[in-house]
Amino acid sequence: MADLTPVEARVLSAVDEQWAVDRLCALIAVPSVGGTPAESEAQHLLGDWLEELGCDVDRWPIDLVEASAAPDAPGQEVVRTEAWGVVGTVGGEGRPALVLSGHTDVVPPGDPGLWAGDPFVPRIVDGAVHGRGACDMKAGVVASLAAVHALRTAGVRLARPLAVHGVVGEEDGGLGAWATLRRGHTGDACVVPEPTEQAVVTAAAGALTFRLEVTGHAAHAAMRDRGVSAIELFAHVHAELLAFEADRQRDADPRFGDARFPYGLSIGRVQAGDWASSVPDRLVAEGRYGVRVGEPVETAKAALETRLADVSAGHPWLAGRPVRLTWTGGAFASGQLPTGHRLLDDVRAAVADAGGGLPPERAVAAGTDLRLYAAAGIPTLHYGPGDLHLAHGPLESVPVAEVVTAARALALLALRSCGAAR
Repeated sequence: MADLTPVEARVLSAVDEQWAVDRLCALIAVPSVGGTPAESEAQHLLGDWLEELGCDVDRWPIDLVEASAAPDAPGQEVVRTEAWGVVGTVGGEGRPALVLSGHTDVVPPGDPGLWAGDPFVPRIVDGAVHGRGACDMKAGVVASLAAVHALRTAGVRLARPLAVHGVVGEEDGGLGAWATLRRGHTGDACVVPEPTEQAVVTAAAGALTFRLEVTGHAAHAAMRDRGVSAIELFAHVHAELLAFEADRQRDADPRFGDARFPYGLSIGRVQAGDWASSVPDRLVAEGRYGVRVGEPVETAKAALETRLADVSAGHPWLAGRPVRLTWTGGAFASGQLPTGHRLLDDVRAAVADAGGGLPPERAVAAGTDLRLYAAAGIPTLHYGPGDLHLAHGPLESVPVAEVVTAARALALLALRSCGAAR
């Protein structure tokens, strides 16, 4: 742990745990599922808080028509009638030296009966805040706000700007980050405080969503041998997909550690048949497909397309009726911090000096907004509170201590990146 300057020590001591917990609970209480009115409500709440912290706030309606037609738009998986971008900037003039970017949208809570309480009524149990979005990633958003609050409380004026980007649509493609960058909000470096389980994540795999259509032949169930079941055909296709998935895991980036499926392929939805006593003649399956770090999206698409073509060609029925593949929804390319960039060392030092120990370097198998900032030429990594393994499930929670440590580290990083004005 380095010797802290008096200003650094003052900023760290100004991080207010109760202030952060109060705002995290308030943000979780907004059920900001992608595509619902509450998604915009959460953005406006964030904008109000940034104004209270003395930031210059840019709050604008995202042009959804443009987002649906632009060739570089990341795609969407939900229907939206509106979406808002929010950016708060504090400090000196010019290009921000540091960007903290976080999404306020969340995935649906699923079966409420699997939760210990209402997913959108935050609960504090054993030092952790529970609720949908607690770790993915409202805790990271609040840690960013708490860092700005600590700088303000400590009376620090930054020499260069610090920007906080509040974005939507991350869970279904990255609409908000895309729109924010398109509006011209950039910076010298960016930290996206997604949950990293006390590590620093410098690479993220990509993810593509797809639809498969399998054609069989209908017949009366009493004479099912006269038909060809699309379900049984899919069982064969799915087995081949699992073998393809296994091939894709070989020689994965070592930053993934012991992750079993850094480039996983998962079927998330299956629909077949229209009558219980008929052999189903059609099956539709939708899934998610991992893109390897550094692999172009088109190369990843071609690999799956080729494998499915081979599977169809080698099957007596599918050879004449190949499985149809359609790319749908969001498209997450992979992304990573440039090798040797100082941001990794700067973040690790800030975490250590904030009392969080020296965090290991990791990669994450999930598609994230990292790739959009990286593609815009902004060196970007993830560091934030929480464990991604708890995200999207009924056990979602985040330890309060991790939120505080992240806020302390981000405040220290902001001070060192932007400098204190004389």
